Amino acid sequence: SMAAVSQAQGFWSVLIFYVVTGFGAGTANIPIMALVAHWFGRAARGRAAGFIVSGSGLAILFSGWAIPLINGTLGEEGWRWSWLLLGLLVSVIAVVSLILIRNRPSELGLRPIGVSLEGSDSHHRDLPHPHAGRVVAHLGAVYFTFGFTYVIYATFIVTTLVQERGFSEAVAGQFWMWVGLVSIFSGPLFGTLSDRLGRKPALMMVFTLHTVAYLFVALPLPGVFAYLSIFLWGIGVWSIPSIMAAAVGDYLGAERAAAAFGTITLFFGVGQISGPGLAGVLADYTGTFAWSFVMAAGVTGLGVLVSSTLRRSQQEN
Repeated sequence: SMAAVSQAQGFWSVLIFYVVTGFGAGTANIPIMALVAHWFGRAARGRAAGFIVSGSGLAILFSGWAIPLINGTLGEEGWRWSWLLLGLLVSVIAVVSLILIRNRPSELGLRPIGVSLEGSDSHHRDLPHPHAGRVVAHLGAVYFTFGFTYVIYATFIVTTLVQERGFSEAVAGQFWMWVGLVSIFSGPLFGTLSDRLGRKPALMMVFTLHTVAYLFVALPLPGVFAYLSIFLWGIGVWSIPSIMAAAVGDYLGAERAAAAFGTITLFFGVGQISGPGLAGVLADYTGTFAWSFVMAAGVTGLGVLVSSTLRRSQQEN
């Protein structure tokens, strides 16, 4: 679909192919994150998922460098070559995945990392939670708050820096490069913390950081706080997906992880759709994005509270 976008001749063809791109991205994300529950025991899931999502930061860095270079070199047709390059890269990744990735370590005669050799240690067994439906809904509510808020920041921060904080377009345009660099460490950092401290404390820490990040751009503070905001947002942004991927394995067990992660991703998707829409309406009504970021801070504050009510999984007991 990305390669098809490069050959599109009008709005509708771009729209159709891009819908397919979005569908493919979502359907690829769910199984790759669900694999964590099969390949890693509870003690290593957060860290493993964290390293997986750190690829997002690397991708942002690469695209932030490569796409402007291609567009600047090839001019009006640069965007077509950019999409074609992305399509080719995804095709290569698909082939590599087909060759290397297996659903379970047992297919290669291996054991999940972090599971005892006996395989019968109750601390490591994947025991589904007795109230699975409630747990999925609870995790979905947590994931909704992340989807609702992170996309508000991602959508409007550059515009806010330029129009309301006096940053030049060149400086503000480097935002994603800085985010990409910082966010490489977000998943491994908080994923590892979630393995050691628990999923609930790690989620609460990330939502607290993001609450502060949103308030730093919402309030009339000196410019240095904008940079602090970018750092706080970037250092936590990809950690929530990694913690959620680990959590579904903890609560639902490896065999139900894919279905559970798919379900909570629906909550996440609803948040992504509704967040920027409401933020845009609020900005139009108030004449500033400040209140949109205040709203985001309020929702992440709610995320702290919702996360605090998560019960310990059976593997943590």
